[in-house]
Amino acid sequence: MQHSLRIFSGSSNPQLVQNICRKLGVESGKLKISRFKSGEIYVHYEETIRNCDVFLVQSLSRPINELLVELLVMIDAAKRASARTINVILPYYGYARQERKSAPREPISAKLLADVLTTAGASRVVTIDLHAAAIQGFFNIPVDHLTALDLICDYLKSKNIANPVIVSPDAGRASMAEKLASRLDSPFAIMIKKRPNHNESVITHVIGDVDGRTPIIIEDLIDTGTTIVNVVEGLKERGAGPAIVCATHGLFSGPALERLTHPHISEIVVTDSIALPESGNPSCFTVLSVAPMLARAIRIILDGGSIATLFKDAGV
Repeated sequence: MQHSLRIFSGSSNPQLVQNICRKLGVESGKLKISRFKSGEIYVHYEETIRNCDVFLVQSLSRPINELLVELLVMIDAAKRASARTINVILPYYGYARQERKSAPREPISAKLLADVLTTAGASRVVTIDLHAAAIQGFFNIPVDHLTALDLICDYLKSKNIANPVIVSPDAGRASMAEKLASRLDSPFAIMIKKRPNHNESVITHVIGDVDGRTPIIIEDLIDTGTTIVNVVEGLKERGAGPAIVCATHGLFSGPALERLTHPHISEIVVTDSIALPESGNPSCFTVLSVAPMLARAIRIILDGGSIATLFKDAGV
């Protein structure tokens, strides 16, 4: 495996790549990424990758457009260097919230991104907890859709939380909340909300009993933190205790970290799918690593096994 395997890191999350390589017992590939004075991106593989299985790791977080073009240039350079396969690992798939038209004359940017990655030369895409699972169908190349649900579940089990209730912030997360509630043998509740504008939400109803319980809010991502704070305050009004907030992807745009320093949030659990700031994180933060899961996924892809063996629930 080590002879043909090459793992390269984009600029988004080099520490995650180092952790993946450590799990696999390989060195991170030598890749030079620089900028011309004009801002154009330059990439050079500083080792041969001819007939190698290349894995490029890049989370499409902030600055997303810069990181996206960087990834595309990496893919093109690998294709022109005669890599056998070009496997793109996107721990966080940007533009995933633009997966359908909700108004006339809007783009479906998640589909556009799939087309661009395929056209550039990607052989396979590996990603974690897409905002909409249907995005897998936007590709005409293999997509391995992983989930951090087992990772989060195991952590919550270790805490022995008293009187929990799993809370889905909206109907879109209901399936994930139901799975987590089943594994923790807990009841679950669903928040009904409306969105007057992008990154804004208003809670209108809560379906389920939360009074006197410890809410565990499960999301795929946290962006500005506005929705989470609204959900937490809505739960508090209905008699719930301090909340544990769990999400796979921590974008934390704008003043999100300040917003999440909330008296009714006892803990925030995220993964390292996106590189977090080195300082300024609230003391209640817990970061779980997806590196072991991604390392196992790479082994399976190279050995020709089944990705489903990564999960306790093969139907995930």
